[in-house]
Amino acid sequence: MNIVLLGYMGSGKSAVGKFLAKDTTLEFLDLDDFIEKKEGMSIPEIFSTKGEIYFRKKEGDYLKEVLECQKNKVISLGGGTPCYGRNMDVISDATENVYYLKASVDILVDRLMKEKDHRPLIKDLDEEELPEFIKKHLFERNFYYLRAKHIVAVDGKSVAGVSGEIRKTLV
Repeated sequence: MNIVLLGYMGSGKSAVGKFLAKDTTLEFLDLDDFIEKKEGMSIPEIFSTKGEIYFRKKEGDYLKEVLECQKNKVISLGGGTPCYGRNMDVISDATENVYYLKASVDILVDRLMKEKDHRPLIKDLDEEELPEFIKKHLFERNFYYLRAKHIVAVDGKSVAGVSGEIRKTLV
C-alpha cells in the first residue's frame, strides 16, 4: 500500500508524511529528495542549470518509477508534480490513498516567507508579491489538486491531527 500526499508548497506534505510513516510503520519517501539523489544535484540547481522543462520531464519519469517500484511508502510530492503531463492520472491509477493537504493562502504565505530562499519558484518574490503569486498558482493547480480522492484541510491542525484524519480513511 502506498499513500500519496499532494498540495501546494508549504502545505505540510513532508512533515505530515514523516509523521504518518512512523504512525503506520510505512517508509517515508519525498519525491524531491528522490529526484535530487537520482540527478546528483539539488532541485534549485536543476532549475537553474537545466531549466523547469527538464525538471518537470524528469519529475514525471521518477514519479512513475516510484509508484511502480516502491511499495508500502508514504510519498510526498512536490507542489507542482500533479499538474504536469499525465502525472495526476498516474497517481490516481497507482493508489486510492491520494490526499490533498489543503492550506489557506494566509497559512501558506506565513510558512513560505520563512523558507523562501530554498524555494526556486518564490525566492525572488517580496512580501507583497507572494500572496498574489500563491493565489494565482492555487487557481491554476486546484483543478489537479481537487482530483485527489481525499481532501484534508490543514489550517489550525497539528501534524498529528492531520495524520490521524488520514489514517481514518486509508483503504
